[in-house]
Amino acid sequence: MTEIPEHLLKRAQAAKEKASGPAESAGSDAGAAASASRIPEHLLERSRAAKAGGSAQESGGGAVAVADAPGGLIAAAPLAGGVPMGAGPGGNTQRLLTVVKSGSIQEVKATPVDKVHTWPHLLAAEFVASLACLTFVFLFSIWVNAPLLELANSNATPNPSKAPWYFLGLQELLTMFHPMIAGVTIPGVALIVLIFAPYIDKNPSNKPEDRKFATSLMTVHLMFWAVFTIIGSFFRGPGFNFVLPWVDGMFFHL
Repeated sequence: MTEIPEHLLKRAQAAKEKASGPAESAGSDAGAAASASRIPEHLLERSRAAKAGGSAQESGGGAVAVADAPGGLIAAAPLAGGVPMGAGPGGNTQRLLTVVKSGSIQEVKATPVDKVHTWPHLLAAEFVASLACLTFVFLFSIWVNAPLLELANSNATPNPSKAPWYFLGLQELLTMFHPMIAGVTIPGVALIVLIFAPYIDKNPSNKPEDRKFATSLMTVHLMFWAVFTIIGSFFRGPGFNFVLPWVDGMFFHL
C-alpha cells in the first residue's frame, strides 16, 4: 500500500476535528451537517437514498449501506464481518485520489548556470594577481641591478645595431620584406585576425580538445613571432648577418 504523506494526514485530521464539532451539536440534522462539511447537495441526496435503501435491506443481511463519515467523507457501512466494503488495511475508509510530489510544486528561483559576475568574482582575482606581480617586480628591481649599457655615443654606432628583444621580430622581418610589408601589413593582418578570432570560433567549451581552431591560431601566432625573435636575438651578428652563436659567439644584450 502506498504510504500517505504526513502533510495529507494532518490536513485530513484537521478537517475531521473541524467538522465533528458542528456535526455533534446538530445531532442528525442534515442541514447542519451540510453546512459544516460543505458537501454538495446531490451527494447528500444520494447518501440519504442509500441510507434508506440500506436500512430496508439490513434486515435481509449482507447488504451494504452508505453513511456520512466525519469530515464530509462518504464511507461504506460495515458488512456482517464488521469491515466496510472497499476499506483498506486496518479498516481505513479514506481514499487517496493522488499524491503530489513536493518537488513539483516548489517555485524555482534561479536556473544554475556556469557563469559568474565580473564583479567581484573576476576583478577581485585579477586585482590580487596584479598586486602580486607588482610586488615581485618591485622587489626584483631592488635586489637585482638592471643590465644597462654605457651612455650612448652619437659618434660611434654599435655593430650589430639591434632593437630591444621585443622588437627583434620586426627587425628580422625587415631583412626579408619591404618596410611597408614588414612593419605595417604583416603585423596589422595578425592583429586583425586575433581580434576577429572570438567571433569566428564561437564554441563555448573550455576544453582544449574542443577548441582546435582557437588553439591552432594562437599556437601559430606565438611560434611565428617566437622564431623570428630568437633568430634576431641569437643568430644575428655584425652587420646583422646570420651567424651561429656556438661558432662566432653571441651578439645579444638585454
